Amino acid sequence: MKVLRNNVGIFTERGGTIAYMISSEGIAVVDSQFPDQSQHLIDEIKKQSERKIDLLVNTHHHGDHTAGNIAFKGLVNKVVAHENSMLNQKTTAEARGGLDGQLLPNTTYKSGVHRERVGDERIALHYFGAGHTNGDSFVHFENANIVHTGDLLFNRRVPYIDKSAGADIANWQQVLEKAYNTFDADTLFVYGHSGEDYEITGNREDLKAFQNYLAQVLSFVKKGKANGKTKEELAQANEIPGAPEWKGNQSRAVQAAWLELFGE
Repeated sequence: MKVLRNNVGIFTERGGTIAYMISSEGIAVVDSQFPDQSQHLIDEIKKQSERKIDLLVNTHHHGDHTAGNIAFKGLVNKVVAHENSMLNQKTTAEARGGLDGQLLPNTTYKSGVHRERVGDERIALHYFGAGHTNGDSFVHFENANIVHTGDLLFNRRVPYIDKSAGADIANWQQVLEKAYNTFDADTLFVYGHSGEDYEITGNREDLKAFQNYLAQVLSFVKKGKANGKTKEELAQANEIPGAPEWKGNQSRAVQAAWLELFGE
């Protein structure tokens, strides 16, 4: 539990970073990791407040961000996500036969901005189109000026690009551009994941850096194929030219880029 600004903080244990706000007027949580981790967070919240939790937001549907939703059952008034995130979450749970163990969002939105008020804080969900999936939201604590990016930004860590859930690498770059122009230089960003030795929080210049990484991945794959390289050969790369900070096996990103560019 680490407080950042205005009663808004982050919780990190296992899975995508959780953001939370605890005040005498309201409690909000963004993402839920896994059931054990969410229970640990709930226990910590109860030490500070006896209020019922007002709001749980899911940035997107992946299990390391939503499997812990079930721990909030009966404890939270509203669960909010983009409509595609809710549908992806439901479809995924049904596919594994675990719908009964999943607490789905009960409030969704389709486009633009969806706002909720929790105490004296305004929380805005922004949807700028497909990126990491087709249902990712930036979640802005407007008064604190803190934005949870979910997995729309992997800080110096090779990203998972979920083509099965509508990920679009080219459009993802535009999503990041819109976010850069929507938020400001004083905005504090919270990332879903970060690479070793890199912070889980940062500023909007990290958006530009990740935008460049995505562009370089597409360029690397396109040029590689033109030069006779196979997908398997390109997937062995441990660094993308022009984006050296994203170190490590590039297989997941390369294969997603190949699929997007060539449909194979």
